[in-house]
Amino acid sequence: MTNSSTNSSTNTTQQSDSISQLFPKALWQWFEQICAIPHPSKHEAALSAYIQQWARAQGLPVVVDTIGNLIIRKPATTGMEDCKTVVIQAHLDMVPQKNADKVHDFLTDPIEPWIDGEWVKARGTTLGSDNGIGMSSALAILGSSDIKHGPLEVLLTVDEEAGMSGAFGLQAGMLEADILINTDSEQEGEIYMGCAGGVDAKINLSAQWQEAQADHLAYTLSMSGLKGGHSGVNIHLGRGNANKLLARFLAGHALELGLAISHIQGGSLRNAIPREAQCSFTVPVEKLDLLQQRVLQYQDMLKSELAATEPALKFMLSDCTAPERVLQDATQQQLINLINTCPNGVMRMSDEVAGVVESSLNVGVINTSENSIHIICMVRSLIDSGRSYIESQLQSLCDLAGASVQFEGRYPGWKPDNNSAVMAIVKATYEKIYQREPEIMVIHAGLECGLFKKPYPHLDMVSIGPTIRFPHGPDEMVNIQTVGQYWTLLLAVLENIPRK
Repeated sequence: MTNSSTNSSTNTTQQSDSISQLFPKALWQWFEQICAIPHPSKHEAALSAYIQQWARAQGLPVVVDTIGNLIIRKPATTGMEDCKTVVIQAHLDMVPQKNADKVHDFLTDPIEPWIDGEWVKARGTTLGSDNGIGMSSALAILGSSDIKHGPLEVLLTVDEEAGMSGAFGLQAGMLEADILINTDSEQEGEIYMGCAGGVDAKINLSAQWQEAQADHLAYTLSMSGLKGGHSGVNIHLGRGNANKLLARFLAGHALELGLAISHIQGGSLRNAIPREAQCSFTVPVEKLDLLQQRVLQYQDMLKSELAATEPALKFMLSDCTAPERVLQDATQQQLINLINTCPNGVMRMSDEVAGVVESSLNVGVINTSENSIHIICMVRSLIDSGRSYIESQLQSLCDLAGASVQFEGRYPGWKPDNNSAVMAIVKATYEKIYQREPEIMVIHAGLECGLFKKPYPHLDMVSIGPTIRFPHGPDEMVNIQTVGQYWTLLLAVLENIPRK
């Protein structure tokens, strides 16, 4: 990597595939390299190895903890040796989502970033700017020779998007820092000082099967074309959930049409609003015309209801291979009722922070296995009691539906600290640079900061970042100018860190 530059001019936007010449060059060169190395959640090893090799070649000490988190240290620049130690934190993994027509293997294929006017996007997949831009900024600072900073640590955690196991596993005594700057926020001009906690709800419905009727036809219904997005950041936007929309059709018409379900699936990540869902079934020959009519009617109704939020919605019927078995009537009705009734979306807005979601639920994934149907939901709340209430609702629903539910991976929210010294430094620095006040915010998404407070209760934390739109979906994009603004702010904050 080349040395960084603190030149604060912004790049002229363009239609291009070359991101390596954008400002700041060192950051974008790192991001280009990160995009070239596959790193979906739980598969960060290649990227981690590359970073370790690079850091050691720079003479920077590297520690890999037992769970795979990276800690890289860099001495203070001359004259700043007695400043408080700062850790810049990002996560190594990215969310792997793609459009249905995109041929891409996230385990082997690079992300293809390109410049579209004021934005950097990816071709048909998630971009990984969440949290690749933050990671790139940390690595660019490690590789610099002209940025002023005190003693510095960079913490790169694993598996943030699929369960935060890296943050869960971080042990006391690994970090020396007094201040933590999290780089996983997604709106320039906002300083985050709190976030939601969450839990995964894993629902299991035992499947009882019967032989499929040989004289019935076999079809698949597919919901597609939805925007999806981050189940925290975008949950309030009213976007369609493919799993819920498919279940709504089945609840209204499965009995009328004599449908017998053989397979159902939808979504791929519990923390991404599902964009696609499919259900395969058999249908009596004499009901085919009515089925086709109901599908068209339902698509027209949804296009009217969701015209502003889901203009590309598609609900399509296609023939498929005849199944050997289908769900028994009782199991099928339990399944349809369970998904159709399951809460989804914003549950409550915050009374404390205007305009911020307090509690939400995302019906993220549905899968069919040999003997069960599995549903995975992501529950988020700024307060523990809000999360617990949603858990109790799901438990009651599953009791009524004859299903079981397990709650796994609970993580705490990050409670705001109005007396945070680093928040005050970031706010004052932002005002000095940009001559306007930033917004002090709490985010409904889950940041790792809450988990860091357990082994490091003394850490003074803040979260900043550039403007990222539609993370966790193929429409993800990062605003070029705000990357430069974020970079300028981060460097100025490092220069303003107080003495010990």
